[in-house]
Amino acid sequence: MNILDIIANKRDGKELTKEEISFFITSYVENKITDYQAAALVMAIYINGMTDEETTNLTLEMANSGDVLDLSELGLVVDKHSTGGVGDKVTLIIMPIVAALGVLVAKMSGRGLGFTGGTADKLESIPGYKTEISDDEFRNNVKEIGISLVTQTLNLAPADKKIYALRDTISCTESIPLIASSIMSKKIAAGANKIVLDVTCGNGAFMKDIEEARKLSITMKNIGELAGKETVCIITNMDEPLGYSIGNSIEVIEAIEFLKGDMQEDVKLVVLELASYMLKLADKGDDIEENKKKVEECISSGEAYKKFIELIANQGGDISYIENTDLFTKAEYNVDIKLEKTGYIKRINTEGLGKIAGELGAGRMKKEDNIDFSAGIKIYKKIGDYINKDDIIITLHSNKKEEIEKAKKEIINLFEITDEKIEKLKPVIDVIGN
Repeated sequence: MNILDIIANKRDGKELTKEEISFFITSYVENKITDYQAAALVMAIYINGMTDEETTNLTLEMANSGDVLDLSELGLVVDKHSTGGVGDKVTLIIMPIVAALGVLVAKMSGRGLGFTGGTADKLESIPGYKTEISDDEFRNNVKEIGISLVTQTLNLAPADKKIYALRDTISCTESIPLIASSIMSKKIAAGANKIVLDVTCGNGAFMKDIEEARKLSITMKNIGELAGKETVCIITNMDEPLGYSIGNSIEVIEAIEFLKGDMQEDVKLVVLELASYMLKLADKGDDIEENKKKVEECISSGEAYKKFIELIANQGGDISYIENTDLFTKAEYNVDIKLEKTGYIKRINTEGLGKIAGELGAGRMKKEDNIDFSAGIKIYKKIGDYINKDDIIITLHSNKKEEIEKAKKEIINLFEITDEKIEKLKPVIDVIGN
C-alpha cells in the first residue's frame, strides 16, 4: 500500500477502505507522508466527498492517532461542544447547571483563535484559576465536586491538528466530511459517553448556511452513533452575537449574572435547550420541557451559582471576583458608539464584530499572541430592535487607543438599518437526533 495509490483512488471518486485511511493517518502523523501528498488527498476529499463509512473511519483513525482520555471510572459523562461563534459563553453557564443537577462534567475546552473566543481564555481571566492540571487531578475534581473545566493538555487527536492546519493553507476548510471528522475525533478522544453539539449557524459562525449546518449535524450524529457515542446536534443562530458581551472577563461577568438569575433572552433559550438534552442523555429525564423547568429551578434556587463558585474555588480561582465582579480589571479606554441613525436593525455583521473585538485585544490572530482579558465589546441592540439617533449601540473596551479609533470608524458599517419592522431572530433553529 502506498500514498500515491490512495490519492489516485480518491481523485477518481472511489471509496477509500478502512485500511487505506488507517495507512494515511498513521503515516502522516509519523511524518512518513509529506505535506504536499497529504494536501493532494485532502483536496481530493474536498472535491469528491466521502461516504458516511469513510467519514466515520477517518474520524476514528484521527481520534486514535494520539492519547485517548479514559473516563470510564467516573461512570456516565455527557460532553457539550460548540462549533464556535461570537459571544458564546454557554459552556461557562451550562456546565455548572448540569453539574448541580447531577450530570458529571469532565470537559476540556480550547483557546480562542481568530474571531471566535475560547472557554479556556475566559476562565483564565478569573485570577488564580488553573486550566492546566494533571489528568489525575482532573478526574479527582469530577469525583469530588462533579465538575472540572480545563484546557487540553493531552496529545488528543494529533492527526486532526496536522490536517486542520493543512486545510487552512489550501482553502479546504468548507468540507463537511473534514469538518465533521475534525470535531468528532476530538470529542471521541476526550472520553465522554454521550455528546451534545451546539452547531452554530450564521454570518458569525463557521457554517453560514442552514442546510449546510443540517448536513454537518446529520453527519456528526451518524459518526457518533457508529462510534457508540449517542449524539444530539442543536443548531443555534449566530447571525448576531449571543448575549451582550464579546470578550473574556466581560463574558465571565455576563455568565455570573446569568447564574444569579439576570438572563439575556437569547442566551436563556440556547442554554435551556442544550442543558435539557444533556439531562436527557444523562438519563435525568426524557421530557425536554420538564427538563427546562428543572434548569430554571436550578438557577432560581441559587444551586447553579453555588456550583460555579465551587468549580472556581476548587481550581484555584479567587472567588471574591465571582462574588463582586467590580473587582475585574477594567480597560483604560471605554468608548460608547452611536450609529446616528433611526430605524430597525436588519442585519449585523457578527464576524466583523468578533474580529474587531480581537483587534481590541480580546482575541489572538496567532496562537502565540497574548490576550487582554479586559478588552472586548458590549452590544446593547440586536436584530429587530428599534434605535434612535442618540441610542448607544456598542461600547468598546480596550487598552489600545489606536485600535479604539480604528474600531469607531469600522463599527458603523457592520449594522444595516431599515424603516421596515424586522422580526427578532429565533436563537434555536433545529434539533437533529434524539
